Amino acid sequence: MKRTFASACTAALLTVSASTAFAAVNPFEDVPADHWAYDAIAQLAADGVIEGYGDGTYRGDQEITRYEMAQMIARAMAKGGGNKALIDKLAAEFADELNSLGVRVAALEKKVDNVTWTGTVRYRYRYNQIKDEDNEKNIAQYLTLRLEPSMQINEHWSGHARIDYNADMNSAANTTGATEIPLQADGEGAFVSGIRVERVWVQGDYKNFQILLGKLPYLTNIDNGMVYDDNVAGGQLTLGNKVKATITAGRSARYDGVGSWPDVRANNTPKTGSYVAAEIYNDRADKITWGVGFHRWAGSKETLYQSTSASAVNIWDIGLGYKFDKNLSIHGAYAWTTSPSAEPPERAGDVPESVTAASKRAWSIELDYKKANPADKGSWGAFVAYRQLGAYAVIAPTYDAMQPRFKGVEMGVDYVFDKNVMGTLKYFFGKEEQDDYDMDDAPQSSAYTIFGELNFFF
Repeated sequence: MKRTFASACTAALLTVSASTAFAAVNPFEDVPADHWAYDAIAQLAADGVIEGYGDGTYRGDQEITRYEMAQMIARAMAKGGGNKALIDKLAAEFADELNSLGVRVAALEKKVDNVTWTGTVRYRYRYNQIKDEDNEKNIAQYLTLRLEPSMQINEHWSGHARIDYNADMNSAANTTGATEIPLQADGEGAFVSGIRVERVWVQGDYKNFQILLGKLPYLTNIDNGMVYDDNVAGGQLTLGNKVKATITAGRSARYDGVGSWPDVRANNTPKTGSYVAAEIYNDRADKITWGVGFHRWAGSKETLYQSTSASAVNIWDIGLGYKFDKNLSIHGAYAWTTSPSAEPPERAGDVPESVTAASKRAWSIELDYKKANPADKGSWGAFVAYRQLGAYAVIAPTYDAMQPRFKGVEMGVDYVFDKNVMGTLKYFFGKEEQDDYDMDDAPQSSAYTIFGELNFFF
């Protein structure tokens, strides 16, 4: 869309100016005093929204470029006040040009407020069953209120946070934000609050690099979260444009029990260790995506694995994806580690039991069709995947229906019932992986998981 005459823009731009009086002196020699837009042009020039040309002229009878229009909108945005609805519409129309000027315009919300709030009300259901001699079953239901404020600090820096309140729907007790473990009662027998600040970080966005500092979110880029999807208390630097490098370092939590999720009945707690990661990958919007990465989690022998003598794990991974068209895509990832090599013997003098090769390998291949958009009623997306998650080759994988130490098929569908109301249903079936060769003769236990979620976004 091109504006035919510069003067025709002044009336619209004037509505975003905070000033109301037309007492300014017109600085442009080619705008006569009897021109219909004389007062508007003078006021906008006084407010710094329009600057004219270097020779002292306004040239209102010639066409202006989208870039020139974006410059005027950017100045109006910086000034603030006036008609916010109109400035949002102008910012949406000229988003690409504003981005090239370094003015950040979000894809889903064009807001000029310094602090914005988004969030989710979520109900989650999970049913697990492992068919072994105990025929173990577990049902969990959780309700979450999530608030996510964003604070604009200046042109490049912004602040972010995530605040969660979680409640166990089975017991009505408050729970912690990340682990879904019931909180312990205080000395008087009352449960402590389930409100938890999960993340707090500042973010600097520049042309070819980004900086994150604080307790920040990190989902591994090249494997779509197969190795890690959790918080890191530290820093992250991303460099590049079409080919990027991301370096992450800090402290992170993982769970004992050979990489399995915490056992609610045993009330296991997450252990903290040092985490360092480096990834090199191309633009995720490309038709063909690729990447390589390295991850190191180090703690103590007690914090890394319950049943091994390892105190650190080094994981390498690679990823590859292909988009057939706008609806259909496929991506895969493979991760491996060389440690640990054995589990400690049960009795002194016994030979340590070697761990299986499968427990030190993880891989996933997933086919995706369409994608649900919460803002678009009736939109939907589906996926089917086969995964093997060796306990020692992943740290905190992103999957909802599948856990570390298992292999099998995971499938799911998202559907938007109404604007900002989306449901998710996932199903996993497979087998439990063996961790050491001493278990080779034992039959593998079958496992099933049904996962459901209903999200109300705001």
